[in-house]
Amino acid sequence: MVENNLMPLVLAAAVLALVVPGVGVALGGLVTPLLALLMLAVAMTFDVDTLRRVLRRPGVQVLATGIVYGPMSLAGFGLGRLVFGTSPLGLGFALVGALPTDVSSPLLVLIARGNVALATVLNAVNTALAPVLVQALFLLYTGVELDVPVGALMGELAATVLVPTIVGVAIRTRWPSRLEPVEPALSATGATAYLLLVLAVVGPNADAILAQPVRMLAVAGVALALNIVGHLLGAACRPLLPDPADRAAMLFTASKKEFSIAAFVVFTSGLPAELALPAVVFAVIQMVTSPVFANRLARHHGHTNPS
Repeated sequence: MVENNLMPLVLAAAVLALVVPGVGVALGGLVTPLLALLMLAVAMTFDVDTLRRVLRRPGVQVLATGIVYGPMSLAGFGLGRLVFGTSPLGLGFALVGALPTDVSSPLLVLIARGNVALATVLNAVNTALAPVLVQALFLLYTGVELDVPVGALMGELAATVLVPTIVGVAIRTRWPSRLEPVEPALSATGATAYLLLVLAVVGPNADAILAQPVRMLAVAGVALALNIVGHLLGAACRPLLPDPADRAAMLFTASKKEFSIAAFVVFTSGLPAELALPAVVFAVIQMVTSPVFANRLARHHGHTNPS
């Protein structure tokens, strides 16, 4: 029920956060634990042998990393500069483009019946490169040097991605027969964390979003355009990825961006708070569009694989 109705549930959560922002504000400090819970639930759906098979395909990783930090970063910078110039919002989109894959991407791949282990590895490697590449790309595009405590950022990312993934895979490897019957519950747990993240993202920013609705619509339009570019780039890999499950992993790796890093970077670097708004709006856009694509891919997978 949660999977099949995730998109309307996301919309409902976003509206609730705008109307009653206190709900999201209360969850604002739980973003990292919620992301970690989401990753743990997803990681418990595959074992270490599946992980080893994925690690034997470094070419797919190179392709994914190239898309995330290459054309997607250029698209974020280009779209932001085209619409907002060198204003904080323009710089904010340059930052969005430079971000790694969103932590929730393996969950959407799970819902899409794709290669979850591949999506998890692609996500983990791209995230591990973020402390270096995000700063370097932002400086290259904008000339603005970020002052980010790399150690603290790496610790945050390890707690969000690395540790939950290792724990989840270890649990699945140790007790596979016990976890197989409860896989739907794991998916529902991840989806519930996803919905709570919507509240946690929108609630604290509700005043800023509602204060300038016309401007925020422009920001949403650019965010949607960047999200579409990501989906097109992921779809363009089809000739290189004959397995539909692998294509689903690439689609969400290319199209989703990790919004929580943007807030961390903006705060620690002492940049204007407005610079983080594009990441917030992009997070909402991708949280709405991703379930639509995931459910469509799941239905297609069901038609092509009746078993």
